[in-house]
Amino acid sequence: MSAKNLVIVESPAKAKTIEKYLGRNYKVVASLGHIRDLPKSQMGIDFDNNYEPKYISIRGKGPVIKDLKKAASKAEHVYLAADPDREGEAIAWHVSHILNLDPNGKNRVVFNEITKDAVKDAFKTPRSIDMNLVDAQQARRVLDRLVGYSISPLLWKKVKKGLSAGRVQSIALKLIIDRENAINAFQPEEYWTIDAEFKKGREKQFAASFYGLKNKKHALKDNAAVQDVLSKIDKKEPFAVTNVVKKERKRFPSPPFTTSSLQQEANRKLNFRTRKTMMLAQQLYEGINLGGKQGTVGLITYMRTDSTRVSNVAKAETSQFIHDEYGEAYAAVKIRQGKLPEGAQDAHEAIRPTSTLRTPESLESVLDKDQMKLYRLIWSRFVASEMTPAVIDTVAVTLDQNDVTFRANGSQTKFPGFTKLYVSSRDEDQKDNRLPDLEIGDAVKLMKTDPAQHFTQPPARYSEANLVKALEENGVGRPSTYAPTIETIQKRYYVKLNARRFEPTELGEIVNDLIVEFFPDIVDIKFTANVETELDSVETGDAEWVKVIDQFYQPFEKEVEDAETGIEKIQIKDEPAGFDCDICGAPMVIKLGRYGKFYACSRFPDCRNTKAIVKEIGIICPKCHEGQVVERKSKKNRVFYGCSRYPDCDFVSWDKPVGRDCPVCGHFLVEKRSKAGVQVVCPNQDYQEQLQK
Repeated sequence: MSAKNLVIVESPAKAKTIEKYLGRNYKVVASLGHIRDLPKSQMGIDFDNNYEPKYISIRGKGPVIKDLKKAASKAEHVYLAADPDREGEAIAWHVSHILNLDPNGKNRVVFNEITKDAVKDAFKTPRSIDMNLVDAQQARRVLDRLVGYSISPLLWKKVKKGLSAGRVQSIALKLIIDRENAINAFQPEEYWTIDAEFKKGREKQFAASFYGLKNKKHALKDNAAVQDVLSKIDKKEPFAVTNVVKKERKRFPSPPFTTSSLQQEANRKLNFRTRKTMMLAQQLYEGINLGGKQGTVGLITYMRTDSTRVSNVAKAETSQFIHDEYGEAYAAVKIRQGKLPEGAQDAHEAIRPTSTLRTPESLESVLDKDQMKLYRLIWSRFVASEMTPAVIDTVAVTLDQNDVTFRANGSQTKFPGFTKLYVSSRDEDQKDNRLPDLEIGDAVKLMKTDPAQHFTQPPARYSEANLVKALEENGVGRPSTYAPTIETIQKRYYVKLNARRFEPTELGEIVNDLIVEFFPDIVDIKFTANVETELDSVETGDAEWVKVIDQFYQPFEKEVEDAETGIEKIQIKDEPAGFDCDICGAPMVIKLGRYGKFYACSRFPDCRNTKAIVKEIGIICPKCHEGQVVERKSKKNRVFYGCSRYPDCDFVSWDKPVGRDCPVCGHFLVEKRSKAGVQVVCPNQDYQEQLQK
């Protein structure tokens, strides 16, 4: 006997989890993602007919479609239970189309978490397919196809085959390049600080820093300014405590995770790449076999969401858990509702565990190492968001002598609140700093001063977390697109990761220059964010998808036409290198390869002589003071720095010189890159500047 009801989901893991909950009258099968899409070989959009997409069955999906049709023909009722978002709605719509289901029939089932209760409840209230959601997904797909398939062929003609341009990836690339330009244009400025140690009577020494003169903030631009301040201080005389300000500060927990904040925090705290985070979250959502009576259960709610909303059931369960585990003082009675970001889709809840009672410790035997790290992060962040704030006592003390003012800041945790469980990566460096009991009129002795020279730091390159944050803050793309976007610009070799930071390649800069010149709208953040808002309006039924596409395409079509003629004029020719091949004597030329420009013999393929083009970094060699420091590559493709006058000058360094000398020993300073960030240091370990994260 075949099951009366057929349920179609995207993935086999999800199918397995759901089938167990529904019982033997239900058969659950997977469509393995999308089954229809636009063709790869052509644009696939009917411009004369309201941008009608010409869908075809995805190559290789024939057997899947055949099996779905066969199973549907035997079932009395077909349910479409794809994921609860635009993409899922579109998959359900495509499946209903190939199975000839009634488009208005109530056969769409959605649940935000894969647990027995949620799944069973969902099957009590099936609905018809939401065409607004489908249209929003279609509009995105069509728009991305228009951009990609219009610009990419121009790049092939102009630069080389295999390149691509896309709506969101072009902006991500431009953000990285704009940041690189800001770094290159940055001029460091010198400034100084004076840290000091003071002592009250027999109590422990405490730290304070120079604040200003005559109780007004005073900047120290150079060593002369420092000496001027120090000359005013009488070392024999004590400093007087002239002001003590005590305050009580509250620190509130971060809201539970959205897709974007999860990607950022997993990158910062766990070193996970965006793609890895989403893959692990998908596994936790679709179901993990817990063994015994529990069987397979979805451990977290749906992982694509812009919302920080939490269901009342989850709040009640978590409140009870916090009461039992930590005590009443730690449970937030009044729940703080996080503000929704602009354009957030509040169809879902935040990302949270499906049951707070499933603590990370209780799952140690069933989750692998990485699943456990991510689950622990989601669980802790969520439970902490339902806890009371931390209470911190702060004290600011002003110390004066001869019009010279120092300030000391102390802080002490009065009540840990949520920090007992979780501290976000942004707050990790907040430590307690206890000062002795000081009152106005107290005399304290200056034990030592420690002046230090600093230089202002250039802006840091983007990490994956910062890039996701920048895309979200600018309203470009949506959380589900960040992982594939970041992957694409690396796969195309437009950017590379250097010490976990994005650095543009020469190829990326060439492509970006072209798009900025010929398609300014594509890389205009406001324009793209506006398009995103319009697409969201399609989802809520407030805009018609064809109109949204048309408004975008009319001016874009003109840009494409102009680019077709404009780009022809500036075809990249093989530039003469200005010297001859040392093997066959023919002129050498500059060619553009996957990793940027290089020298090659003009008689290729008869002569295959090539040479790397060394890149000057704009710094004079610290050894001979004549040559330029150039970037070279070792046989293992590792970057190192040498003198352009080699072999006459044998200067070499793995670390990049910064063009300044150590103020302590005079050795040239270098940039050290590590997982923690970038730091300017002296190789003799006499001096270091603050770490740039």
